[in-house]
Amino acid sequence: MTGPRNPLDHAVTARDAGTIDMVRRAIQHRQVMLAFQPVVTSVHPDRIAFHEGLIRVLDETGRVIPAADFIDAVESTEYGRLLDCIALEKGLAELARVPELRLSINMSARSIGYKKWMRTLNRGLAADPTVAERLILEITEQSAMLVPELVVTFMQDLQVKGITFAIDDFGQGYTALRHFKDFSFDVLKIDGAFCKGIAADPDNQVLVSAIVQIAVQFDMFTVAESIESGADADCLQAIGVDCLQGFFYGAPTVTPTWREANSRKRA
Repeated sequence: MTGPRNPLDHAVTARDAGTIDMVRRAIQHRQVMLAFQPVVTSVHPDRIAFHEGLIRVLDETGRVIPAADFIDAVESTEYGRLLDCIALEKGLAELARVPELRLSINMSARSIGYKKWMRTLNRGLAADPTVAERLILEITEQSAMLVPELVVTFMQDLQVKGITFAIDDFGQGYTALRHFKDFSFDVLKIDGAFCKGIAADPDNQVLVSAIVQIAVQFDMFTVAESIESGADADCLQAIGVDCLQGFFYGAPTVTPTWREANSRKRA
């Protein structure tokens, strides 16, 4: 006979069930979109290297809900795979509409081998041959370590087509160095926990410097996440980080400047 259920477990389960139901409804009613955030070069912050397309859903009140509020609950479910497909589809469509755009899209390693995801990719590449070299696929460090051998093969197959790969949230501690040597990521995105407030944190300065040296050794481009101040930006530039991303340079928006420009042209 089992004992009474832990109230905290019950609350977490109920919360996750509510979150999954919200995502299910958003997918069903096509209320899923991308918000775009710029990634700038550290040496010339007025120059945008690329944008990241971040998945968003609308709740029943019409509020835009960021991925941080739902992704953990759906990551291992079928809805997680469907969100990856929708994000890729919308990202490819944006790349096709805006020839000068370079865009990164997030995906889970769980979506490798998901037939609908691969069909979406192949359809987008066939429709516009320039899309592949302007597409960056971001896989989190945690996700990559679920199936490292599969990730390695997957990246090799798509890099031949011109697609770039980024390891996201690096530094959370999931990557075994023996696997890291086998990966062929092009871009290393340093987890924001190390970057936020770094100007006043000597320990994180040392850690980020070490991460940058690893990236240099493996010929990887570096991006620091969660930049919220000029002091942190200056510190990271001095350390040698290639690019910076965060609210200091622009919040994610569902109405990026290129859409506004196109709207003015049509008017």
